[in-house]
Amino acid sequence: MHSHINFGYAWYWTYGHLLVTAIFLPLSVLGFARKWPKPILAILAAVTVWSAAAFLAVRFGVNMNGRMPLPTESFLPSGSGRVLDMGAGTGRSTLMVLEARPRTFVVALDSFSEEYVRHFGKPENGEQVPEQGRDRLLANLKAAGVDQRAAIQAGDMRQMPVESASFDGVVSAYAIDHLNRNGIQKSLGEASRVLKPGGQFLLMVLAKDAWFELAFGPIFLHLRLPGPDRWAGFLHDAGFEVLETGRRPATLYLLARKP
Repeated sequence: MHSHINFGYAWYWTYGHLLVTAIFLPLSVLGFARKWPKPILAILAAVTVWSAAAFLAVRFGVNMNGRMPLPTESFLPSGSGRVLDMGAGTGRSTLMVLEARPRTFVVALDSFSEEYVRHFGKPENGEQVPEQGRDRLLANLKAAGVDQRAAIQAGDMRQMPVESASFDGVVSAYAIDHLNRNGIQKSLGEASRVLKPGGQFLLMVLAKDAWFELAFGPIFLHLRLPGPDRWAGFLHDAGFEVLETGRRPATLYLLARKP
């Protein structure tokens, strides 16, 4: 049932480190056999070890093309309710909720723009961009057997075409943190607007931790990401009460409640 699920992240994010290993490992062996200078051998060995370790971290830690576990059992502990997934992408976070909370119904919202299609694969000729996005998301929902408990909605999470106070829960994974400060504030305000009083908001964003540094440090060495206090401040400004914060590989999550 699950063999056809494809979240669409490009090969270089999941297997790119192996290409580095494939180049530097033979060079290391060759250099050792020919007794190259020790500083050169040390550099070759370091890159080889890093790339192999980074692949394992991405593949089995971050695992961006694999299933995503719900980071906290405190989100919708009743196991039921109507949930909005803001920036659903190809459905990874949507499946996370549907599979962890089998009595929920999830509305998966994304812009399904040209940027969306480029991010998750090559555009297809002869089909409109929004339809391509919907098709990719729907295919994953069907492959997981949960399409009857989900609906797909096109829209900008900074101004969502969704009724106010119509959801018991909202989730957003690795989407809001792609926006600038103004976009973040608008999106969090929208999350508060569409939640019922007492509704929960689960926010998951990228975080620079040991997993992130091991996997992507050389590429994003100078990247600055907001920390827990900054995200908690954004949520507080949007009217939320932060209930829980925590981490999983390369991820910071915050669970908040609308008073």
